[in-house]
Amino acid sequence: MAEPEFSATGVRIDRRLRSLTRAGQVRIRGGRLELLTSYGSEIDSAPVQAVRASRPWFASGDRALADLGGHRYVLTLGESDPAPGEPGPPAARRFIEAVRRAAGRGDRTCP
Repeated sequence: MAEPEFSATGVRIDRRLRSLTRAGQVRIRGGRLELLTSYGSEIDSAPVQAVRASRPWFASGDRALADLGGHRYVLTLGESDPAPGEPGPPAARRFIEAVRRAAGRGDRTCP
């Protein structure tokens, strides 16, 4: 089994106003982004080329938006205390950069 390109556990996954899990998992492996429950059941997955990831302007910095095939999820990745001088929390920024790298969109920094 291939090593995941990105993996995060303890992720809160919301869709619209509904919380799907408070301790889920996010993985990028084999060219796919997977959103999983804490038990490992799949919530949603999509090829990374079809995923849009960004930082929401309306929420705290530890969150990221992921649009998988028209379904928008809000991911709370944790690590809400960034280092001094950092533009945002490491987990959310690493997630967005990992999606862009896996999709071949380059290693741009997020806005």
